[in-house]
Amino acid sequence: MEKTPFKAESKRMLEMMIDSIYSNREIFLRELISNASDAIDKLYYRALTDETLTFDKDKYYIKISVDKDNRTLVVKDTGIGMTKEELESNLGVIAKSGSLAFKAENEATDGHDIIGQFGVGFYSSFMVADVVTVVTKALDSDSAYKWESSGVDGYTIAPTEKIETGTEIRLKLKENTDDDNYNDYLEEYRLRSIIKKYSDFIRYPIKMDVTEQKPKEGSEDEFEQVSEEQTINSMVPIWRKNKNELTDEDYENFYMEKHYGFDKPLQHLHISVDGMVRYNAILYIPEQTPFDYYTKEYEKGLELYSNGVLIMSKSPDLLPDYYSFVKGMVDSEDLSLNISREILQQDKQLKFIAKNIKNKITKELQRMLENEREKYEKFYNAFGTQLKYGVYSDYGMNKEDLQDLLMFYSSKEKKLVTLDEYVSKMPEEQKFIYYATGGSYDRIEKLPQTEMVSDKGYEILYLTEDVDEFAIKMLVNYKEKEFKSVSAGDLGIDDEKKEQSEAEENENKVLFGAMKEVLGDKVKDVRISKRLKNHPVCLTADGEVTIEMEKVLSQMPNNQNVKADKVLEININHDVYKSLKDAFENDKEKLNLYTNLLYNQALLIEGLPVKDPVEFTNDICKIMV
Repeated sequence: MEKTPFKAESKRMLEMMIDSIYSNREIFLRELISNASDAIDKLYYRALTDETLTFDKDKYYIKISVDKDNRTLVVKDTGIGMTKEELESNLGVIAKSGSLAFKAENEATDGHDIIGQFGVGFYSSFMVADVVTVVTKALDSDSAYKWESSGVDGYTIAPTEKIETGTEIRLKLKENTDDDNYNDYLEEYRLRSIIKKYSDFIRYPIKMDVTEQKPKEGSEDEFEQVSEEQTINSMVPIWRKNKNELTDEDYENFYMEKHYGFDKPLQHLHISVDGMVRYNAILYIPEQTPFDYYTKEYEKGLELYSNGVLIMSKSPDLLPDYYSFVKGMVDSEDLSLNISREILQQDKQLKFIAKNIKNKITKELQRMLENEREKYEKFYNAFGTQLKYGVYSDYGMNKEDLQDLLMFYSSKEKKLVTLDEYVSKMPEEQKFIYYATGGSYDRIEKLPQTEMVSDKGYEILYLTEDVDEFAIKMLVNYKEKEFKSVSAGDLGIDDEKKEQSEAEENENKVLFGAMKEVLGDKVKDVRISKRLKNHPVCLTADGEVTIEMEKVLSQMPNNQNVKADKVLEININHDVYKSLKDAFENDKEKLNLYTNLLYNQALLIEGLPVKDPVEFTNDICKIMV
């Protein structure tokens, strides 16, 4: 039989599609099943307007069959079928979609919606098949037809025999190559996994003959292979059910079935939006941090469905980075998809859904913080670091959304507190929100720099993570209260002995100048400390770069040797100060020794390395001798 050639543009598109449009060969089955579902939907629509037709959903299904000996895979549906003219129109011209035309003429009234819109999904079959055969019989027709093609060389259409209305698509699979194992698509387990992955929520049963090992009748020890027809897909997705029909256990089971995590979800969100852009979503906040969460291998994103058909396993554009821990799925019938139905166009529908999801997550976290404090703190211990990165990243663009979700350990409460809780308890005369940085709460508790702020009765926030101070610096202030490090040059605390301090500074100007000369460029200055009470010495920083930030930056791969401007502060009410004065007046070599010892002592208190440990230990020995 003479073949009918594809039109030139259709031929080029077929070549391009097979070679490049689809990045994943297995989706051919998704496309054929979606088309089969459309065919049944069309029959359903006819039944709505044709009184002679009745639509009994239980009689309609999709069947997947395999013939390994002949390397054939068959997708059969009991849908509306096609006439010869429709075969010519829908399959003879690539990208001519019968479903799209049908959808334009028939508006859904009860939740049914045609899936296929582009007319190219059928041709994905040629990625895995040498020959594609379509046998179909249209509703109200006595004739059946066979369409057959081996690819770009064209197709044939001929009359054939078929008793039932519907369509069968037969794929003669390609032979295996070094790069591709087409035998995979003849294996039951592989077909089941593809159906569950992409088409689990097609509204009609997808049936397969499944072989299982069962005990022989009358025997407990002997087994036999038994083949029986089973429905593979779930059909009714959980997100389309009413929330009041579902229990926490239902949501947890869905979490486990979809392999969103190995833990139990801490919280779930079921969202149904019916407006300009319609979508359903089920989102989960995990209980534990995934083992690879802070690695390059971790992929953020939600599963994205279009009318119950999986389009993307992970759609990163649906979540901001600071909510990358959220798991779940989104299903929408209003998305604009590209020709391959696997890569989303960056359109306003997607952006609308992403913005809405972000706001929903934020509100849910705020609700947890206000009403389920223990649960929120459990979440925060797992993912609070990510929120802080969210404040710091993108030049602080998201800080307004996230600042009320932040928590830090309180010197007074001995537990996590929010910024709002801190500010609400501030004494009237307190001007700043004070914080201290360090490797642990215990270490911060012992920092000399905290003495003056603590003596004033002011609360101090303890910052123990690398990102903490960067996030605080990005916030700048909270409710018009500026953040202030206890190691800052000026603590902003009124000192009644200000005049006396100025006199003492003048008195010690020469001594501290001599100490500065000993230390050289290791410090910016040597000063009297207004913050120390019991400790003899500490380091503070002038400028925006603090000592803790210097430590963090020094550990980064692209370390640019950024240094804080360090100031050595001396407690003139400590006995060590008397020894310094005596050495300055009587023994300059001893002054050098004391100065270096105090500087190295201050470094150790800050958790900074001593540049020359041998010299340091020798200096200690000199003091002992």
